[in-house]
Amino acid sequence: MPVSIEKSEDVWTVIHDRPDARNAVDTKHAEALVEAFLSFEASSAKAAVFWGKGGNFCAGWDLKLAASLADPERREAYFDKHGFPIGSAPSTLGPMGPSRLELSKPVIGAIEGAAVAGGMELALWCDIRVMAETSYLGVFCRRWGITLMDGGSVRLPRLVGQGKALEIALTGRKVEAEECYRIGLAEKVVPHGTARKAAEDMAHDIARFPQEAVRADRRSIIETRGMPVRDALKVEWANGLDAIRREGTAGATRFRDGAGRHGDFSNI
Repeated sequence: MPVSIEKSEDVWTVIHDRPDARNAVDTKHAEALVEAFLSFEASSAKAAVFWGKGGNFCAGWDLKLAASLADPERREAYFDKHGFPIGSAPSTLGPMGPSRLELSKPVIGAIEGAAVAGGMELALWCDIRVMAETSYLGVFCRRWGITLMDGGSVRLPRLVGQGKALEIALTGRKVEAEECYRIGLAEKVVPHGTARKAAEDMAHDIARFPQEAVRADRRSIIETRGMPVRDALKVEWANGLDAIRREGTAGATRFRDGAGRHGDFSNI
């Protein structure tokens, strides 16, 4: 199988497992990724890590598959399967797999080596990116006339702004980890070979907390992007209220009784 899953307590690590192709995604791989993340969403796990086996996160859409679509009939059948039908809900299956899924729980990308073209789009789909210092992003598909179709043109400018997104997308240049961190494409840069462990450590830290509040704040940050402030405040209030009722008052009681004083995160 091109995808495997390793589970540790409340954290799942979803693994691109096609290293012979630098984890490039074909149809079978895309379907397996969607299945893996839907299983994570339905499980009791609290956070996921997304990692590529063999030294690369993902080299993008499998160009051997793309080349096979030179046949017009086969091409149209492929794009019909992955399209957004007018007047109905979008397919959950993008060409790269899970890029259209809207999960309720956090996913942390652990990036070693290349995360390019469609692989960059999968990295941008993650909530947080932890990059090895030797890793890089880039719209390398620019060379072949392959467009961004898995959220890259949508998510990239939301992270770095329109001008920088245009420069990165139109030149197709390599964007190394240090620059990714500087411009907001990565949240953490770690030594080569340690991205997975660093991401899993972060996921376990997140999984320790009361999850109603974690998910409410995550949802508010995502849902209120671009809203007028007043409308956004209403969404934040609605998302937060249930979490406070279910968890917040109990947490305040633990604090009152001595837990977590003086910023102590170890005793909560």
